[in-house]
Amino acid sequence: MYNELILNNIAKHIHLEADEQAHFMSLLQPLKLKRKQIHLYRGEVCKHSTFVLSGCMRGYTTDFNGFEHILNFAPPDWWIADMYSLISGQPGHITIDAIEETEVLLLSKADQEKLYIQIPQFERFFRIITEKSLVSYQERTLENLSMTAQDRYLRFCKRYPTLINHIPQKYIASYIGVTPEFLSKMRNDLLKQNK
Repeated sequence: MYNELILNNIAKHIHLEADEQAHFMSLLQPLKLKRKQIHLYRGEVCKHSTFVLSGCMRGYTTDFNGFEHILNFAPPDWWIADMYSLISGQPGHITIDAIEETEVLLLSKADQEKLYIQIPQFERFFRIITEKSLVSYQERTLENLSMTAQDRYLRFCKRYPTLINHIPQKYIASYIGVTPEFLSKMRNDLLKQNK
């Protein structure tokens, strides 16, 4: 079942023959993470692209006051990495952890580079994934600068529909840049409007 999930994810963008699928799968390293287990610390070099099979991960940064600012989530069928660190080989700026018990597949940067030569379609696949990540970060920046908290919440609901009632509300509040109390009030107001 898990093989099917990642192969279907790839098939959205490129076609692989059976032997290419088998070779790709042989490069992946399974990993189980406990709830709240850190997968990548800020300041470490990101050496893997991580595909989520089950559970959920988040990428976040912590400001000087100790407040967490969630940049993205990775539910099942999503990839996550510190893109800056993975591409540059420099220490990263974000921490990635598991919100709940999570199973992932890791693809090392070295194996990813080899795939570009061995199965050239993977260069296209990871280019598309990288482009989508860039677009997503730009959208998030523009949303934070120009949208109301309510609009940012509605965007979150559209982007991550499976997470709305699945993850702690404090994480959603952090993602959209409000306090948990403000989020609770805003959600109640939206419920009243939709009655």
